[in-house]
Amino acid sequence: MSRRRIAIAILIMAVALGAGAIYFLFDPNESGFFPRCVFLTLTGWKCPGCGTQRAAHALLHGDVMGAMRYNAFLLIALAMVALCAWGEWKRTTNTRLYLAISSKWVVGGFLAMVLAWWVLRNVMDW
Repeated sequence: MSRRRIAIAILIMAVALGAGAIYFLFDPNESGFFPRCVFLTLTGWKCPGCGTQRAAHALLHGDVMGAMRYNAFLLIALAMVALCAWGEWKRTTNTRLYLAISSKWVVGGFLAMVLAWWVLRNVMDW
């Protein structure tokens, strides 16, 4: 692994740990410095990511059901991100895995799930 890739991985982990610490220490329901959803503010409809900040806070405190109430899709998205990261990590040693994870069918299926979640959460008021 090249030094550049190691440096990028360390930077990503540091940012993720810093963001995790902020979301652990501060409740987005009570802290005023977290950004509001622009799409929700302008349209009154929830975007696929609405509730993610509160769900992350709940997850970091072990409240899985609370996280699901804020944004149930977050758990699927986190699993997909982990799967993609694992595929990227194994890119050179397991090309078949990488190609399967990054195929147009997997990416398209995930995008279809995001769009379905976007519509359903507004129609069903989730």
